[in-house]
Amino acid sequence: MRGMFRPLSLFIGLRYTAAKRSNHFISFISLASMLGLMLGVAALIVVLSVMNGFDRELKQRILGMVSHATISEYGRPMDNWQDVQTQLSAHPAVTGTAPYIQAQGMLTANGAVRGALIYGVDPAQEARVSILARHMKKGQLDDLDHQRFGIVLGDLLARYLGVQPGDKVTMVLPEASISVAGVVPRLKRFTVTGIFEVGAELDANLAYISLNDAARIKRLGDKVDGIRLQFDNLFEAPQNARDIASELPGFYRASDWTRTHGNLFQAIQLEKRMIGLLLFLIVLVAAFNIVSTLVMVVTDKKADVAILRTLGATPGRVMRIFMVQGSVIGIVGTLLGGALGVTLALTVSDLVAWVERVLGFKFLSADVYFISYLPSQLQWDDVTVICGSAMVMSFMATIYPAWRAAKTHPAEALRYE
Repeated sequence: MRGMFRPLSLFIGLRYTAAKRSNHFISFISLASMLGLMLGVAALIVVLSVMNGFDRELKQRILGMVSHATISEYGRPMDNWQDVQTQLSAHPAVTGTAPYIQAQGMLTANGAVRGALIYGVDPAQEARVSILARHMKKGQLDDLDHQRFGIVLGDLLARYLGVQPGDKVTMVLPEASISVAGVVPRLKRFTVTGIFEVGAELDANLAYISLNDAARIKRLGDKVDGIRLQFDNLFEAPQNARDIASELPGFYRASDWTRTHGNLFQAIQLEKRMIGLLLFLIVLVAAFNIVSTLVMVVTDKKADVAILRTLGATPGRVMRIFMVQGSVIGIVGTLLGGALGVTLALTVSDLVAWVERVLGFKFLSADVYFISYLPSQLQWDDVTVICGSAMVMSFMATIYPAWRAAKTHPAEALRYE
């Protein structure tokens, strides 16, 4: 008979956990502790997955459109850019190069005016440093070579101007020309040849024209503003770009993505850490609710503990009984929270998209946020750390109440029974 109930601490601890208690308040506190732990773990997994999704979108979309680094000459356009590009392409850290010409101006059509950053690119080479060609919504990037003074607009920019492929837009450059009518701004008519969509703020402020058209507008001749670079590891781009610029003969300067979008990336990393810390405190509070639950259980079971002690149960065995009970609450709550969190993390993007369709309301507008949908990327390392930490905290929360139970004196506990 004794062999059936070994280990005795585990058997009695599980019986206490599963038994219906006469004190319903204790049962409610136990259930609340388990639910609190479950919701805390699930919320932490979901929120960290969403922050990982934002981090992924920043790397793949924003930094896929914005070059990892650029090399240009100090104070003037680059005239020997073909030779420089050949040298840059031979560098082992560089995976792609492409020339560019950059301009700022205003685009106007149908009475609407919008500021934009205009890039002159070579469609044949742009795919080496940008994901633009893979995100064309209408038309093709190669159409820039087939249409003189053609322009590719971001989806939000095209919608704001009210234009489609084949329509005309006027580019207003921040330079003045002197004519018989006096000083007038420089204007140029373009034909929309395509529209791209990356689901980010870039859709609202980027436009692309051919490299030759950009050179004509800026009167550069055969020169370009610089060379765009792509690296295997974007986090090594700042150091690699500086090293490459210092190796080139002449006076060249390097710029990288951390100067244009580094603050956004740092903000996401900081938010991930802070939100993770706040939600981790919720898990901590839920785990330590087990302390109050077990303290009340110990008080309620004093007579049972005294009887066990008189039957020969050691203080260590009594302590293990209540540690088992508290650990079961923590393990069940953690596992349920982990399962719920993983399920929500894998479906939250589709779930939010469905809610948006039902309500007819966009939670993440690309006019305000840098992407227009809620991304999520589940990382199993996060799940392991979260669930493991919750279980450890739950186990630690059982130590003090179990120690109190082990200190029970049989004579004192049974005096008034």
